Amino acid sequence: MATKLLALACIRNESDGNLSPRPHYPSMPKYPKGVSAEETANVESSMSKAKAAYSVMGMTCSACAGSVEKAIKRLPGIHDAVVDILNNRALVLFYPSFVNEETIRETIEDVGCQATLIQDETSDKSTQLCRIGINGMTCTTCSTTVEKALEAIPGVQNARVALATEAAEVHYDPKILNYNQILAAIEDTGFEATLISTGEDMSKIHLQVDGIRTDHSMRMIENSLQALPGVHGIGVDSGVHKIAISYKPDMTGPRNFMKVIESTGSGHFKARIIPEGGGGRENLKQEEIKQYYRSFLWSLVFTIPLFLTSMVFTYIPGIKRGLDTKIVNMLTTGEIIRWVLSTPVQFIIGRRFYTGSYKALRHGSANLDVLISLGTNAAYFYSMYSVLRAATSPHFEGTDFFETSSMLISFILLGKYLEVLTKGKTSEAIAKLMDLAPETATLLTLDEDGNVISEEEIDSRLIQRNDVIKIIPGAKVASDGYVLWGQSHVNESMITGEVRPVAKRKGDTVIGGTVNENGVLHIMATRVGSESALAQIVRLVESAQMAKAPVQKFADRISKCFVPLVIILSFSTWLAWFLAGKFHGYPESWIPSSMDSFQLALQFGISVMVIACPCALGLATPTAVMVGTGVGASQGVLIKGGQALESAHKVNCIVFDKTGTLTVGKPVVVNTKLLKNMVLRDFYEVVAATEVNSGHPLAKAIVEYAKKFREDEDNPLWPEAHDFISITGHGVKATVHNKEIMVGNKSLMLDNNIDIPPDAEEMLGETEGMAQTGILVSIDGELTGVLAISDPLKPGAHEVISILKSMQVRSIMVTGDNWGTAKSIANEVGIENVIAEAKPEQKAEKVKELQALGYIVAMVGDGINDSPALVAADVGMAIGAGTDIAIEAADIVLMKSNLEDVITAIDLSRKTFFAYSSELHLGSGL
Repeated sequence: MATKLLALACIRNESDGNLSPRPHYPSMPKYPKGVSAEETANVESSMSKAKAAYSVMGMTCSACAGSVEKAIKRLPGIHDAVVDILNNRALVLFYPSFVNEETIRETIEDVGCQATLIQDETSDKSTQLCRIGINGMTCTTCSTTVEKALEAIPGVQNARVALATEAAEVHYDPKILNYNQILAAIEDTGFEATLISTGEDMSKIHLQVDGIRTDHSMRMIENSLQALPGVHGIGVDSGVHKIAISYKPDMTGPRNFMKVIESTGSGHFKARIIPEGGGGRENLKQEEIKQYYRSFLWSLVFTIPLFLTSMVFTYIPGIKRGLDTKIVNMLTTGEIIRWVLSTPVQFIIGRRFYTGSYKALRHGSANLDVLISLGTNAAYFYSMYSVLRAATSPHFEGTDFFETSSMLISFILLGKYLEVLTKGKTSEAIAKLMDLAPETATLLTLDEDGNVISEEEIDSRLIQRNDVIKIIPGAKVASDGYVLWGQSHVNESMITGEVRPVAKRKGDTVIGGTVNENGVLHIMATRVGSESALAQIVRLVESAQMAKAPVQKFADRISKCFVPLVIILSFSTWLAWFLAGKFHGYPESWIPSSMDSFQLALQFGISVMVIACPCALGLATPTAVMVGTGVGASQGVLIKGGQALESAHKVNCIVFDKTGTLTVGKPVVVNTKLLKNMVLRDFYEVVAATEVNSGHPLAKAIVEYAKKFREDEDNPLWPEAHDFISITGHGVKATVHNKEIMVGNKSLMLDNNIDIPPDAEEMLGETEGMAQTGILVSIDGELTGVLAISDPLKPGAHEVISILKSMQVRSIMVTGDNWGTAKSIANEVGIENVIAEAKPEQKAEKVKELQALGYIVAMVGDGINDSPALVAADVGMAIGAGTDIAIEAADIVLMKSNLEDVITAIDLSRKTFFAYSSELHLGSGL
């Protein structure tokens, strides 16, 4: 199961080609409609395939890569296509008679990416990814400024900056620049930059070194560590004696670093692990929350008295006389008090807005801070002018707006405080995932014969590949690996959603963070650090939160011109009202007794400026995507980016696979009928020897049933099968004991000219009528047996279909099973539209037909044969207990394997985008 989880993230994998592709899955239909199977075979045999490589820029996440891949595979004549988001490349195998390189390039660009044909494929440049935390961004203009600055650096191939996560992901050519130059470029824009990671295939650890007295000692340690194989980069902070090490976990590990440090100082130096960045970005976030909270409280200390003196006390006769007492000429006590109270709020508490404005204007952009500074300064300095003029004139009765600037700053600080709180909560799902890992682990030392010599309790972060770890009952599994010794049951519900504990014995894989129920296990660590299943799931969620939904790109475009537009509208409002007052364009009774026409016009101009705020435009979508993906992850629904989250709320038709999706996916053999004289044990021996090579659920059920005839063996060894062939949608065939064995459906037998006797036909009819699947077995061309396999419906399947109907979502079932079984299952769950005996390409074809009718289609499946349809659908949903390929092909992964989560995903998408639309309309003043 660990490998299934690892397939959830877009990670760099070893491959034979020039790309680092995602796992392959069956391609889409290769030829246009109307080309027969015979013509297809002739074309494949007579025509050679061509290969084209493209540089694809503009992809921001795995959802983008999936969209490009879907678009390419929908073209006629495409044999296969792989999109590598890490290196921004696409590799396409195609038949030149049906499609050419230019058509493929145009198709990629129609998706919204820039595509360039790579003439010399061997000249591929290596690409590295670094992830950087950015502190100080306040609105979408800030993130856009940083993004433009990064994209302008020579060697940067792609950069994306997320305001909600306060992070950037940069793909760059390490031959041209390094991550230190990228950090410097971000800091030049006026923001603080912190390196989070230097590559997805790297692990990183931070060490505090005690006992250091000189810089020379730090240099000695740095040189010693740099000499270790597998060390990629070292960052040293001599002032606080901290070292950050990036390394390849398959070559070295943290215990090696600590031994080197201690040996370098002859035992005088001691190293210990510290949280990333001395507390990491979480500490920075908590400090930011505290800063805004303190600033807001201090602003209230001054703003509340200011509000009372200007809005409340003026209506209390005794206090009003005191406030109206004149000190110098027309200058009153109340004006002096309001001036004194507003000044600290304007210049001390509100200094962050001046800093932000300076940074933005220095780079030729205007952000939210610019609006706030202009609006509050206009109110403050006009009020100061009014006060000073009243102090020098015996007749001027001015009106001040000190309370306007102070109250505005206080309200904005409250909004910023709530905003950083919200952004902090969106990462709770990731924090909960990381908390699954245990703090300590028991490391075993073995002798040459595998006997335990010693045990040592270590920090779980010190585990290295190939370490042997002891897991006692009730303890969490400390690392991904496999069982070396022992038997137990492991609760994997926190990862897979499977409530029932899973039996584990020698050779079985285990996942870090799961809980050992009873027996003691010794496991060999195989994946540690960034390679672990937990780390890959976290990376997937982070990648989804980094991704921009298409609707956000529209909001970003508006936000870019929003601030200048507001300033222009504010000035135009002031000018229009001022000129109207100057030329008596409105009755003088409109002007309050305490104002003149200039002051009235100024008040209207300031009002336009301070009310308009682009924060909703800039933060509504990224925050919505973060909350949506975070909530989804906590509910066991992993959403691969904003594209998938946005598309799900539009879905009005869902295509369900049957086996493993509507049904439990754990079929069992319930009946066997032999048509020839044969020992049942011998019959199942050859059948199991054939089916053990297949990954189909029905094949697994047959093999499990066959084990009952060999109960004396724990792991029975089946006879060797030669010339094994899997015929998708039909069955399998192989040669066992020099006999040709075929196991499959009725179509497989008829295609191979095998007669089906009446009694076999009768049993097939009975099994189909009971919603069971009939499997036929032939030996040397003669039908020998019929198996009845039952796969019960998942609990709640009928209720899910009923709820989808009430949500105005049409449900269709497409299966490779026979018509009788398919109709029986469909009737049980309440699905009216059924397509049976469908091959993988026919499933994808049905999805495209529904799309042509105007439906927004979601496909729910779990097997390799579902992956073409998952790719073709607008939203692909994979059952978490399904195959790696299906999971990778999907846009949404239902980790708990519950059908109810289909409704959860759609409902979550609808609520997320309803919240976004509401905030967007309110923020834009609609």
